[in-house]
Amino acid sequence: MPVILRVSGYKFWFYQADLSDPPHVHAGRESREAKFWLQPVRVARAGRFRTNELREIERIINDNRDYLLAVWQDEQGKRANG
Repeated sequence: MPVILRVSGYKFWFYQADLSDPPHVHAGRESREAKFWLQPVRVARAGRFRTNELREIERIINDNRDYLLAVWQDEQGKRANG
């Protein structure tokens, strides 16, 4: 579970086992975890985050969407070639 981004106290990662799913990212802070789809960016699972926190996480994801998708695609390529 590589952490691929850290912003404003939030960590963003994906699970290697999830690479066959549509592109998404997990976001966490303390013991909470949410899941967001990347195309289009939207909440897949809110976890225990408040609405205002989910909006902040979504903003961060939108600001970094190209990077997150590039990392996702790179990891998929490694998996296909490995």
